[in-house]
Order: sequence, then C-alpha cells, then structure tokens
Amino acid sequence: MLGAATDPRDPASAPESTLVQAAGPLAGLHRAIGRIAAVALWTAALGLIAMTAAIAWQIFGRYILNDSPHWTEPGSLLLMSWFILVGAAVGVRESDHLGFEIGLAIAPPRLRRAMRLATFLLITLFGLGMTWYGAQLAAGTWSATMSGLGIPQGVDYLPLVVGGLLMALFAIEKFLEILLVGEH
Repeated sequence: MLGAATDPRDPASAPESTLVQAAGPLAGLHRAIGRIAAVALWTAALGLIAMTAAIAWQIFGRYILNDSPHWTEPGSLLLMSWFILVGAAVGVRESDHLGFEIGLAIAPPRLRRAMRLATFLLITLFGLGMTWYGAQLAAGTWSATMSGLGIPQGVDYLPLVVGGLLMALFAIEKFLEILLVGEH
C-alpha cells in the first residue's frame, strides 16, 4: 500500500526498491524519481481516457449527428503517442520492459549484475537517442501546421522527447541502484 509505514520484520511491507533503504542522496533521488514516475503514469492514464472519449465523440458525431468532428482522429493519435511513450518509460522504472529473463536466471551473480548494468546503460542511450532525434524532428516540422488540430506539426514529436528523457532518467536510476546498492 502506498504511503504506509514499512515494518522491517514484515517482508510484505518491504519498500519497492532498495534505494529507499539507502541513506543520503540515493534515498532522496529515489523518492523524487518516484514522484516523477507517478505523475507520468497518471498522465498516461489520463491520456488513454481522453483518447477514448475523443473516439467515442467521433463515433457519436459520425453515426448519430452525421457530422464527424475533424479534430478527433489527429487528436487521438497525438494522445496515443503521449500515453504509449510515457507509459513505456514508466515500464522501464518498474522493470516491465522486454528482457531476456532466462539468461539472467541462469547467469552467475557477477555476470547477471553486468548484464543488468549493460541493459540499463543501453536503455539510457536509447532514451537519449529518442530525445535527441525527437527534438530534431520537432524543430524541423514546427513551422508546418497539423491538419485537423491547427497546432504546429512539431508537437507530434514532443512525446518522443519527453518519453526518451523519462526513459533515460528511469534507466539511470536503475543503473545506480544496481551499481551502488546491488541486486534486490
């Protein structure tokens, strides 16, 4: 349960990460990144709800009013980009990303640690690449107008920038956790 006090004698009440138990800057870093992840997850959930509402409005407009709104399809696609990429970043923090679990399971502890460090280093580089190239795409298309929404086309690429930054941030957190605290 979130916000509940943990009892060190009860394994069911253990904190979600060993960084919480660490003293000093790692514990503060973990709490701050946890708040960012919670906001990102809620943002993704609200985006999914908004996209569902927009599609419902499009269906209502098309079949009941016989006048389909012009903004619902591009708006829904933009919302979908946001909730997919922000949600994927949270998946990195929660270790819900794709992985080769059988390889980790059979690897000796030192190799397993090296594999996990390499994984989060690669995810960090991938997230930074998404950010860099997403920013270039956004800047390069900012002067065009998105059909149906009337906003700059570059807005369509901002989810790459934000999702990539969050992915890199969460991967760095996991990398530091493995490097400084160890496996959990």
